[in-house]
Amino acid sequence: MTPSRPRPGDLFAAAPTHAVAAAHSAAATPHELYGELFVAVQMTRVFGDGKSFVDARPKTAPSLIRARFDAERRLPGFSLPDFVHAHFVLPGHDAAIGPRLGIREHIQALWTLLVREHSQAQEGESLLALPHPYVVPGGRFRELYYWDSYFTMLGLVADGRRDLAEHMLANFAHLIATHGFIPNSSRSYMLSRSQPPFFFRMVELLHADDPAAGFAVHLTALKTEHAFWMAGEATLAAGQAHRRVVRLADGTLLNRYWDDRCTPREESWREDVLTAESSSRSPADVWRDLRAGAESGWDFSGRWCADPADIATIETTALAPVDLNALLAGLENAIALGAARSGDTATAHAFEARADARRQWLQTRFWRADAGHFADLNWSKAPDLRPLTAAALVPLYLGLATQAQADAMAAQVQRHLLGANGLLTTAISTGQQWDAPNGWAPLQWMAALGLARYGHEALARDIAERWCASVHRVYLATGRLLEKYDVAEDRPGGGGEYETQDGFGWTNGVFVAFKEGLLRKPA
Repeated sequence: MTPSRPRPGDLFAAAPTHAVAAAHSAAATPHELYGELFVAVQMTRVFGDGKSFVDARPKTAPSLIRARFDAERRLPGFSLPDFVHAHFVLPGHDAAIGPRLGIREHIQALWTLLVREHSQAQEGESLLALPHPYVVPGGRFRELYYWDSYFTMLGLVADGRRDLAEHMLANFAHLIATHGFIPNSSRSYMLSRSQPPFFFRMVELLHADDPAAGFAVHLTALKTEHAFWMAGEATLAAGQAHRRVVRLADGTLLNRYWDDRCTPREESWREDVLTAESSSRSPADVWRDLRAGAESGWDFSGRWCADPADIATIETTALAPVDLNALLAGLENAIALGAARSGDTATAHAFEARADARRQWLQTRFWRADAGHFADLNWSKAPDLRPLTAAALVPLYLGLATQAQADAMAAQVQRHLLGANGLLTTAISTGQQWDAPNGWAPLQWMAALGLARYGHEALARDIAERWCASVHRVYLATGRLLEKYDVAEDRPGGGGEYETQDGFGWTNGVFVAFKEGLLRKPA
């Protein structure tokens, strides 16, 4: 007998899992603060974008707002939208830049426009306090994001705004010290998940002359972040998984994306409820996989789905992603270098061994010899031949591939992922934003640098030139710098749960870094 499915309003009364309470000193989330009011606002779409309400600031104590809602909700003439507008200050929009500038001048103006400071937390709001100024992506993304920020910092450094980049690094170190990891963003409702671990790359960027010295300075933070990703490894039996760690039947230790909550994402509550309703699986399992997909930064893609065309078949936690495991190899190497510089020989040797083992696993377990490319690994179901995506270039970016593998990857990119305007995210079109025909700034950067690292400079430069030229043409046509682009045609990218956003931190950063690096003309 199929168990009866709970009604949406009954699904979310449970307190956070013990793992969440134990792992994070988390601020209360909007759902925890406002209960049935929160569910009513999100499910009736008082706002077209569910992120609007979770980013709103209460005008009085949340307990008073909740009590007033309970007292007034059944009175004649009660209007939920009017109640919300009376009791909350809604998030605003970025100011516009004045007369049309050249694209580089526009980006330089945007750095200042996108700076935020929030050093004092306010009761009832979701925005976390941070000790230093930071640059937000833009548009609906009004807070500090984890992996976005590395690519933004590339442009800040290249544009002479090293001060802001250093402030952002200090904020991330603060988050690790405070929470034991870096959350997806500086919002209470994202304190149950992280994002691709780029902190070590930020350290390396700001200590480019001597990365090992930077790793030594930040060694405690690097080790703390690694411990977050590896929590549970010591007692994990073969064939089992715990949070973000997977141990294969032969003992191989890999990582996956995860989220410590299994409720709908608060910023996309209604969408997640409806997705679960269209699935035959447990709602909690669907929500966990949606949240894990958000931790990946690729939210969302057919990459994560059993049926790429159906988001309800999402199975993120069943996959060991190639890019995540490559980044963790990079983190392990950074810890080894920092420990060696600090004189901690035992830690250096231990993490050298970890990094070397993960490099070997990447070259074997994640390599599809039949297709000539790296791919994600379905740790729970073998064989499951996962498709080619732009994530397959991250091992090249971090120097973890063999030369033969890099050569094969270059051929696959030429054949399947090179669009008229840069690198396709995947080779399939599903309507999700992390699939074709979209191209994203961080993927252009990692692909180009990875290919150049293995001697494929012409292809690397071609990707960079195509993408930068399209960004420039779209800017001339629209006056906007966007989070994503259609790399088949000169137009904004599309798909996903919200409208394409302006700003935009990582686009600005990668465009500037390409122009000052790979595409810089000889003097």
